[in-house]
This record gives sequence, C-alpha cells and structure tokens, in this order.
Amino acid sequence: MVRLARYIIPVFVIIFCACGCNPPARTLPFANALSSDNVPIAYAVYGRTTEPTVVFVHGWCCDSRYWHNQIPYFSKKYRVITIDLAGHGNSGFGRKVYTTEAFGQDVASVLRKLNVKKAILVGHSMGGEVVLYAAKIAPERVIGLVAVDTLEDMGMVYPDEVKNKIYEPIAADFVPEVQKFVRTMFPVNTDKELVDTIARDMSSAPQEVALSSMKEYFKVSDPELIKGLAVPLKSVNADLWPTNVEGNKKLVPSYEMELMKGHGHFIMLEAPDEFNALLEKMINRIIVATNGKK
Repeated sequence: MVRLARYIIPVFVIIFCACGCNPPARTLPFANALSSDNVPIAYAVYGRTTEPTVVFVHGWCCDSRYWHNQIPYFSKKYRVITIDLAGHGNSGFGRKVYTTEAFGQDVASVLRKLNVKKAILVGHSMGGEVVLYAAKIAPERVIGLVAVDTLEDMGMVYPDEVKNKIYEPIAADFVPEVQKFVRTMFPVNTDKELVDTIARDMSSAPQEVALSSMKEYFKVSDPELIKGLAVPLKSVNADLWPTNVEGNKKLVPSYEMELMKGHGHFIMLEAPDEFNALLEKMINRIIVATNGKK
C-alpha cells in the first residue's frame, strides 16, 4: 500500500538551499504564459539560449523550487526552464478542475510561447504523467522524456477502491494525513530535518487545488497515455519501491532506468550530485537517439 500510495499521489517536495534544509523564499516568476484555459503559468529561463532545452516539471502540491539543486548544474550546458503548474507556486489559481491533462497544457503553453523546438521534459512523480501529456499535446516540440521516481509500472491499473482508501483520509483531514503520507516516502535513515520540512511544506498546499488534482490524477491510465509515444522515455528512480523495468520496456521499447539505491522519493534533494549525474546520462542518451534519426 505504501508503494501504491506513492505511485498514485506523487511529489511532496521542496527545494532546499544548498547549505541547509530551509527552503528559499519564493521569487517573482521570470514571465507568464497563458495556458489553454487562460490561466497564467509562471516559468523561469536559465543558461544557454541554444537547444536542446531541459524543462523541469514538478508534481502534486509542489513548485519549481523543487529543482533548486538542478538549475546551476544543467544551465551550464543547456537552456533550462522551470515551470509552476496551475495552482502551484507563482501560477494562477483560476481553474475549477485541476486535471493532469490540463497540467500538460500548462507545459505546452510555455514551450509554445518560447518557441522551444527540442525540449527534453523532466517530470518528478505526478510530473511523469504531466510530461507524457505535454508530449502528446505538443509533439513537434519534444524530443524526449525523463521520469523521476515515477512510472515504475506503466502497465498497472489500480481499482477505484484502492485509490479511495488513499484519497478519503486526506480529504477528511488534510494537514495531518498529508504529513503522515509524506513520511512513508523516505527510508528510515533519511535526514529527519529534511523529512520534517517536506511534510510541513506539502501539508500547507492549497487544499482545493490539492484535492482536485489528486482526484483527477486517479483517473489517468498510464497504459492509455503511453500509446503512440513517439519519443524516448527514460527514468531515474529510487529503490524504495521496485520498478518493473522489463514490463515497461515491453510497453515502451525506448525505456531505460538508472537506479539510485538507498534513497526515497525525493532523490533530487536527498542526493543531488548523484541524481544530476544520472539525469545527465539519460539526457545524453536522448540526444544521441534523436541525432541518430537525422
């Protein structure tokens, strides 16, 4: 149940300063793009002006601060974009229903505004499904996807009663249930201050957005979503929950996974140097595969 819960309701993360566990203050967005329903989507651009572009997408109840440790590393080599999905961070809250597909539209709106032509989309947890949607919505602008500690078993479909057992306690008593849930996402030896800070941060998310996006996320079918995927899909996962690598490869032949042992769901925060190296390896494989088609 713990693994299932993590798979279904991803991303409870915060970006921490390099020297400690306190999150940096929210900053004004670099700019806004209007999503398909006219909700303003905040984004920031770093690094080079040439393609390819690495786009970082957060998950449930998170924002672009979660990628704080990745921006300095990857902006030395690539143009980097971070995005706050609707209802998160600096983006607008004007959406009545926060569907995962609409989050994909948020990403696509930024790609279009910036005329990105060779995007590699990096999605953490729920962000894995978000970038899959974005690749379907704007296929001419995406050359590859990297899922971060998510999409462990793309052929699995969970029954509604299992999903309800996760959703209902959180809907009934949001703050303590979210904090309890977050603590299941780490190995026992994880830094306590890190875990406490993430639990507090995620439980302070706007509840209307959180509950709507969770309920809508439960409706997503990975087997349907990956049909017709035309770009490489890679993954960097932790080993707290197992990944069905062979099963995923049968569904998506381009699938590859790099494993980070001894870590939890928030690998980009728990071990940023190791994570950055493995993510760069996957990005390079996507670039090589893309160049090989030309």
